[in-house]
Amino acid sequence: MPRDTLEHRNGHWRANRVVTLLSNPISYLASGPVSFMNNQKQQKPTLTGQRFKTRKRDEKERFDPTQFQESIVQGLNQTGSDLEAVAKFLDASGAKLDYRRYAETLFDILVAGGMLAPGGTLSDDMTRTEFCLFTAQEDLETMQAYAQVFNKLIRRYKYLEKGFEEEIKKLLLFLKGFTESERNKLAMLTGILLANGNISASILNSLYNENLVKEGVSAAFAVKLFKSWINEKDINCVAGSLRKVGMDNRLMELFPANKRSCEHFSKYFTDAGLKELSDFARNQQSIGARKELQKELQEMMARGDPQKEIIAFTRDEMKKAGLSEQAMISIIWTSVMSCVEWNKKEELVCEQAIKHLKQYSPLLKSFTSQGLSELSLLLKIQEYCYDNIHFMKAFQKIVVLCSPTLPRGKSVFLEQMKKFVEWLKNAEEESESEEEEAD
Repeated sequence: MPRDTLEHRNGHWRANRVVTLLSNPISYLASGPVSFMNNQKQQKPTLTGQRFKTRKRDEKERFDPTQFQESIVQGLNQTGSDLEAVAKFLDASGAKLDYRRYAETLFDILVAGGMLAPGGTLSDDMTRTEFCLFTAQEDLETMQAYAQVFNKLIRRYKYLEKGFEEEIKKLLLFLKGFTESERNKLAMLTGILLANGNISASILNSLYNENLVKEGVSAAFAVKLFKSWINEKDINCVAGSLRKVGMDNRLMELFPANKRSCEHFSKYFTDAGLKELSDFARNQQSIGARKELQKELQEMMARGDPQKEIIAFTRDEMKKAGLSEQAMISIIWTSVMSCVEWNKKEELVCEQAIKHLKQYSPLLKSFTSQGLSELSLLLKIQEYCYDNIHFMKAFQKIVVLCSPTLPRGKSVFLEQMKKFVEWLKNAEEESESEEEEAD
């Protein structure tokens, strides 16, 4: 009988029976039936038996806020307008209901009475409650009480903090879908929440939506919001919060481009009883204009633009920004001293400073035609030399170079500068004595 074994030759396995068949087929066929099982593709095994069900907790839960909404609405209907009872109900319900999953639904109900569809309308197929922010009385005291409800809820369930801020951003985008009274209540609540630190001033980004701005909704909403915010905190706290998120220079964007001026902003908010906000915005606008002007001047000096062009440009910008000559000379001095890299050696910086200032003396003289502007320039020189110790020895020469042409300005300046000059002399003497002792 032929052997149905495998042998290895030249790195390959092959069946002995196949070798016998190929070498002596007649002898092989006489030996018995041929089996080709080894050459046939084996069938894959099939699994049979009981089919196991996936555990319920392993299945991905379908998002279905209906039951959640019914539970919240039922609880609010039972507590009614008693906000203390509402706060207690929300506190207790957090242990039984999935606040984390249905945070948006929860806040929609508390604000509008039910789930909001895109645009701000209430969903028709959902249960609603009449006990919510939008149906409450439109007064500051009631809004403060509602703010406490949200404050307690978020303090109890910290994970709701981010979702709540996102909800406010969404509600601001939906303002056109709300009635005027609903917008007023939301504005007052938002101002109180900002004052309490429950939300960041970055939510104001939603008010810069083009459609809201165009139709005047943003500006009207901002009036109510800032009134309640300033009522809780002063304008300095409001300004600090705006600066923290870079909103202090964007208030003009509450108006369409054709009304985006300091004059229009000031009149609108002053007439609405928010003069402190108007003053703040005007000041910010002025600071922004000064920074931009200073940057432009430094770039012109770095390029080596002719003095006549720089003077003409500066006069135009001064007029546009409504700046006084006194304010302008301070900007010019800072620009002149910032457009050069100063030598770090004290003995060399004096000569460098005089040479540099001589170059820009026509520019400095063009904006010191008044006694106050002359005095302002000399005070800036004094401050600069005080803050930059390498310029101490150059101070006297700089003063002589830039000294006022009007005797009155010069006398006032020299009188008030006596103590500073004495301090400079004493500091220099102390410095020299210390060097001698070291030697």
